[in-house]
Amino acid sequence: MDGVLVHEGTALPGASEFVKALREKDRPFLILTNNSIFTARDLRARLATSGIDVPEESIWTSALATAQFLKDQIPGGSAYPIGEAGLTTALYEAGYTLTESDPDYVVLGETRTYSFEAITKAIRLILGGSRFICTNPDTTGPSKEGPLPATGSVAAMITAATGRKPYFVGKPNPMMFRSALNRIDAHSEVTAMIGDRMDTDVVAGIEAGLQTFLVLTGSTRAGDVEKYPFRPSHVVDSIADLVDLV
Repeated sequence: MDGVLVHEGTALPGASEFVKALREKDRPFLILTNNSIFTARDLRARLATSGIDVPEESIWTSALATAQFLKDQIPGGSAYPIGEAGLTTALYEAGYTLTESDPDYVVLGETRTYSFEAITKAIRLILGGSRFICTNPDTTGPSKEGPLPATGSVAAMITAATGRKPYFVGKPNPMMFRSALNRIDAHSEVTAMIGDRMDTDVVAGIEAGLQTFLVLTGSTRAGDVEKYPFRPSHVVDSIADLVDLV
């Protein structure tokens, strides 16, 4: 989403036209984000203010992917979440009980205000036997004032205190892409990934068996591509270059 369709709340060139073309031609698609703070409904509204019309069911977050993963692992299980509405809503809708009492999982996601009390509770639950899951490995998130600590940074602190490493569901884990494929009943052989980061989007797309398009409107610059031991299928300036391919 960020760096491909929007940048700091403003639609990137061709973004609205690309999504419109997908919908008009009835192409199944999902917009992915590692951000677990917001619900799909929240993100739909945020995209709408940028002039991009996307159905709620066409948005797939790391929180939704995490909830689906846990539902597949232990149906009707329990979790102690650290995060905001995007995560707690996804877990609840997956049939999970949210509890501080001997949960099956401690689930860590993003929040604007990490609580030392909540982190302490998570450490004690993990030491007591709860499994440790994170929505994504991102170490920082953006804000108007500068970078904020994100899931990966707080996970490292919990790991240092417990000796237990988490399982990260979001990108670059191809698990997130595979769950997205399942959601729209698509096959990797005829599906493409469009992303702006070599180290998350492209590598996960390759590992999931997808054709990959790198756009240069986000994190990765053209000169950065050669630094990686893998390559995207295609490199384009922006998503505007892909509208005619739909």
